Amino acid sequence: MVKMSFKDLDSELSKEELQELEEAAVRTIVFDDESPEMTADMLKQFKQMKQKDRTKQTASIRLSEKAQRFSKSYGKGYTSFLSRLIDAALDDAALVKKCL
Repeated sequence: MVKMSFKDLDSELSKEELQELEEAAVRTIVFDDESPEMTADMLKQFKQMKQKDRTKQTASIRLSEKAQRFSKSYGKGYTSFLSRLIDAALDDAALVKKCL
């Protein structure tokens, strides 16, 4: 999840879109069967899953200029983006074979 303020939004939003966002910001959260309020146990499990994902190893790799430019264009956190991209690619056997 990314937290943003109204100042961070694209200036091309219409007045209506900005008004919708302002109204949504003050709306009460409604929980239902599809989106229940998290219990303490659910939150604990969620935090444990999140921590498992943070076990990363540091590695030095050589990237093409194109790959470097592309990944850095995503801004802060681009190394995490690259890690997720590599993980997704490794799950695709055909792509791995193609790149060998």
